[in-house]
Amino acid sequence: MPRLQLLPFLFRLLGRCSLPCLHHLGGLGGMLAHALSPRLRRHLRENYARALGRQPTLSERLENARETGRMMLELPFVWQRPLDEVMAHVVEVRGMEHMDALRAEGSTLLALTPHMGCFEITSLYMGRFMPFSILYRPPKQKAIEPLLRAGRERGQLTLVTADLSGVRQIIKGLRQGIATGLLPDQAPGKGEGIWSPFFGRPAYTMTLAARLSEVKNTRVLLFWGERLPGRGWRLHIVPPRRPIEGSLEERVHAINHELETLILRCPAQYLWAYNRYKTPAGAPQPTVNGES
Repeated sequence: MPRLQLLPFLFRLLGRCSLPCLHHLGGLGGMLAHALSPRLRRHLRENYARALGRQPTLSERLENARETGRMMLELPFVWQRPLDEVMAHVVEVRGMEHMDALRAEGSTLLALTPHMGCFEITSLYMGRFMPFSILYRPPKQKAIEPLLRAGRERGQLTLVTADLSGVRQIIKGLRQGIATGLLPDQAPGKGEGIWSPFFGRPAYTMTLAARLSEVKNTRVLLFWGERLPGRGWRLHIVPPRRPIEGSLEERVHAINHELETLILRCPAQYLWAYNRYKTPAGAPQPTVNGES
């Protein structure tokens, strides 16, 4: 079988497995990756330690590795099973009253979701109840893009490419009352971010979420899908502890702070292995509050 066709074939094959099976296999795969990849272990250990203020124990590192593996292997189930079947595995929703209040006041939702738990499930869930747009970057593996689009563009959910045209479409949608969501802890490219503290270390952070929060009548809520291994997910909807307001830089800092607070609720399910602190090629040296 040609190499480019192998990945979609394996993805479809895994999509036939039950969620408990995929969570079990993902946990084993995460442990194997942790054992074989010094780079993964280094990112996990350093980033986790910075957030906790201490070195993570071996048990904490291994649990995070298992959760990372589960995050990867649940995707075939989320994208390929019928939407009603996937939604049946959302066993609880906490914080829906914040959505009710937002709709009652006539505001438009800007949903921010970190790389934590099952972040795919949050947009699919909200897209059942309202028009919902999400920004995405086409995957490097082009063969997987048809699966990605088919899995995500369901219900009232629309994908918008993360480019200038897509951003304009998102802003227009927000002004028309169409909710949108994105992952604000994704490392941006050159010119798309500023340096902002993230767990005490400068991280090149996207400005897009902060810019979208400036759109009139837009309110920010934070979402994350807590993974319940073998069972499904518990969806959390959390308002910011403080309003996202002020200058663009102040908004970026405020969003990072809100993400930190959310992540510390369940650090085992955050993607610590992701290189959040990388410097994009050509970007300025990190500075926060004037310090380099």
